[in-house]
Amino acid sequence: MTAAKLTDVARAAGASVASVSRVLNHPDRVSPGMRQRVEAALASLDYVPNWAARGLASRRSRTVAAIVPTLDIAIFAKGVQALQARLEKAGYTLLVACSEYDAEKEAREVRAFIERGVDGLVLTGNWHEPEVAAMLEVSPLPRVHTYSYDQGSADCCVGIDNRKAMQRLTRYLLDLGHRRFGVATSPQRDNDRVSARVAGVHDALAAAGVPLEATQIAEVPHSIADGSIALRSLLDRDPRLTAIICINDTLAIGALAEARERGLAVPDALSITGFDDLDLAAHMAPPLTTVRCPASELCTLAAEQLLARIEGAPTVERVELKADLIVRRSTAVPAHPRTLAPV
Repeated sequence: MTAAKLTDVARAAGASVASVSRVLNHPDRVSPGMRQRVEAALASLDYVPNWAARGLASRRSRTVAAIVPTLDIAIFAKGVQALQARLEKAGYTLLVACSEYDAEKEAREVRAFIERGVDGLVLTGNWHEPEVAAMLEVSPLPRVHTYSYDQGSADCCVGIDNRKAMQRLTRYLLDLGHRRFGVATSPQRDNDRVSARVAGVHDALAAAGVPLEATQIAEVPHSIADGSIALRSLLDRDPRLTAIICINDTLAIGALAEARERGLAVPDALSITGFDDLDLAAHMAPPLTTVRCPASELCTLAAEQLLARIEGAPTVERVELKADLIVRRSTAVPAHPRTLAPV
């Protein structure tokens, strides 16, 4: 059976070859009626575009690559969904790789995608290996950095101000009356989002004259079980802590589990906070006070900025999204003295 050609599709749809081409390349620029007719013809003829040949002709692959740390954390999975939806609407295919928080692995993935000939690149954060910076400096490849807003970024970035958001959350706890803090954090090395959040805690506490010693910070990996380990370590060092600031919701969920295991009532005996506002956060017992990272909106805007760069349209260099403080029932005025102690 002979493969259908573009002219066959045009004839079946009662449209011009140019209209069929627009449906394939720029579906958002075609009327719904025309798009429906062409898509029906494409389906009936089992038309498969020759993307390799079209890429040679247009010097575009119609693909965009995104490198995220992991898909185990919901904000990154949501972000990928939003990227895919917006790019698909514009006729682009999304390729995804996970760096697993390994900067060297991320560098290998960046190189592989550049060599593959993708039209654009979506990166997580603004900190990357020098090798990545060198590749991007010599490559004309359009790119956008996500999840971290940096006023000084040389490239386009779409994200939240993690430091400012964590300052606000810490000040909220200070206003409640907390003065003995513990911080549960994932590794700060090569992670500008985490480092900015820890810096935000330091900023707010220093401004209030509240010390934060190294022993009050527990750095662990990224899982719920690690959150339990972090809380255990912090309370073993100082059982008088009244507030635990977790650098993300995953660690906070583990901390809540450890508090229950120790017989500590949250928030009566211990306030616990997170960051990201995962869907699960509102359904914990108690519901988790956190900071909302608008991942879907963030990545939709990132896709639009990247598409504009690919098409040579006007763009905005840096886009800051609002990170709202979400107050729920995992925080309260500290008990003086604590009514419950670790068992």
